[in-house]
Amino acid sequence: MEVDMDGSLSYPTPPINLKDTADKHSRSKPLNIEEEQYIRVFYENKLQEVCNNFHFPHKIQATALIYFKRFYVQWSVMEHHPKNIMLTCIYAACKIEENHVSAEELGKGISQDHQLILNNEMIVYQSLEFDLIVYAPYRSIDGFVDDMEEFCQAKDDQPHMLKALHETARMEVDKIMLTDAPLLFPPGQLALAALRSSNEVHQVIDFERYLRNILSRQSSAHTISELIESLNALDTWARRYQFPSEKDLKHINRKLKSCWGLGSHDESKKRDKKSKHKSKKSSNETQHVASLAES
Repeated sequence: MEVDMDGSLSYPTPPINLKDTADKHSRSKPLNIEEEQYIRVFYENKLQEVCNNFHFPHKIQATALIYFKRFYVQWSVMEHHPKNIMLTCIYAACKIEENHVSAEELGKGISQDHQLILNNEMIVYQSLEFDLIVYAPYRSIDGFVDDMEEFCQAKDDQPHMLKALHETARMEVDKIMLTDAPLLFPPGQLALAALRSSNEVHQVIDFERYLRNILSRQSSAHTISELIESLNALDTWARRYQFPSEKDLKHINRKLKSCWGLGSHDESKKRDKKSKHKSKKSSNETQHVASLAES
């Protein structure tokens, strides 16, 4: 507070800090909803790749995916690096499904520091509220295919056709697992949607008649129209699934690095450091050559 010439009191005008103003203008914008979704989609695909490379069972892959999806229902990718969370989810899924792989082994297999996996383990469990049991649709597919054998009273060629139906359905459910549908629909319906899509390819059974047969045997409160509506909704989820382009990913990754304080300023500092190191090295070499010449 200052006293003016007329005796009145006033607050001094704070000096303008040009650096703060520049920082404010250079501060990057956060990711929007679509960009966050794209980066999650990218790492969900990476999660499947890692599980396939380690030859983990589908159950582990499905469990890790659900963990990853549920984690980012509560958190933003701008708060926790999705790569680290992805690896921690795989590690946690291996534990829960009793297919234990050490963090060191997992980190070594993908050239990542295993400590990052362990550092995020507790926050993943807390974000999942320690609700770690996951029911995946793969076992449901197995059960439905066995049931179909009895339903259609498999003839000589049908076991082979059912096997093809089974394999295609597993691939279809892999696609569905990458959408948000597993958070909204029970595993049995995910399995039926995958089997129906597979049956459209192989034409093994009258699928609607099979659905009616299931409902009649179970005395279900749901009608056939309600079940078909759910399966149609799942088909829509699968069709709407979109993987981001390489251009989009590069743009989003730059924004994400800026959010974490790893923007172009940091990159330029690294380059400056490297150039200084090179110039220092060349200077030392020049001095060494000169001393040799003098001697």
